[in-house]
Amino acid sequence: MSNTADNITIERKHSHVEICLHGEVGFNGKTTGLERFEFVHNALPELALSDIDLSTTFLGKRIGAPLMISSMTGGYSEAAMLNKRLAETAQRFNIPLGVGSMRQALENSSYRESFAITRKFAPSVQIFANIGAPEISKGLTQSDLTILLELLEADGLIVHLNAAQELFQPEGNTDFRHVLDQLSTLTHTISVPVIVKEVGCGISAAVAKQLIEAGVSAIDVAGAGGISWQKVEEVRYTRQYGPERRFSQSALDELLNWGIPTAQCLLDIRDLKKERSEFSDIEIIASGGICSGIDIAKSLALGAHLAASARCILKALHEDTLEKTVATWLNDLRAIMFLTGAATIHELRKRKLIIKH
Repeated sequence: MSNTADNITIERKHSHVEICLHGEVGFNGKTTGLERFEFVHNALPELALSDIDLSTTFLGKRIGAPLMISSMTGGYSEAAMLNKRLAETAQRFNIPLGVGSMRQALENSSYRESFAITRKFAPSVQIFANIGAPEISKGLTQSDLTILLELLEADGLIVHLNAAQELFQPEGNTDFRHVLDQLSTLTHTISVPVIVKEVGCGISAAVAKQLIEAGVSAIDVAGAGGISWQKVEEVRYTRQYGPERRFSQSALDELLNWGIPTAQCLLDIRDLKKERSEFSDIEIIASGGICSGIDIAKSLALGAHLAASARCILKALHEDTLEKTVATWLNDLRAIMFLTGAATIHELRKRKLIIKH
């Protein structure tokens, strides 16, 4: 990679973190949809709070709670410290961790340590490598795959679908041809599970069907309601080129708010799995605006196997309250389980949600 390209990548990763922490990058009036639901109270739970077990399994491995620290960053010097602290938290709670896009690790060896550090501080938890759809569409070499997986001793590979983000990114790659074919090749090439995630616009049932048929092991819906990555990139575009717009104002209003709410993704994919018994083993991650134990609980009852969070985790990390935040979320989750009479995560996933009136 040239110095110019390397500097652009580092600037992008720096600014992504800064804008997500401080920018107005949420959706306008569009929420996760989780707030529409509530649990049915169980006045006779027939269990002790102390007996509730938050542990569950994800892709065949026992984890401490149904929460994943979602993919955030890597690829520049400061990211190493962020990933170290995320890894320490993942290790403490025995929860999975995804790293940010590793494209730069393929292009330049200088910053590979900012990713590899996660395994040093989270030696026994699930860690997932991460690469984008544009890189998949070109086809990854065996050397690429070796770097991605061995650098982290990865338990799996996340492929992120980010068409809307690339559309708005100043240096974005909008060639998404051949992604599905290459994804199918990938799932039959590597020995670890492949997870496919969006980055905030959601995955529909129709796309989920294509992904499952391509051989993925898990789908992270990453629905609308959290960060609008279109807005993040629009901020970067404006800083770089000024107020001149690429789209009409009416289109911009629509595109910056584009996406399927998280709850709707979960409902649609749950229905798909019910219709197709051969899809029943596919595991679902709920992300996109997950910021509490209540969000986690509702996501599980809507069909997710676990929930994942990025922006709220990043903010807690920045405020030096990360471990306290995660502990609070899990305590809130335990409270929901007690009041629904669910002693295990498996039982919670069967609890009924009703629409609020």
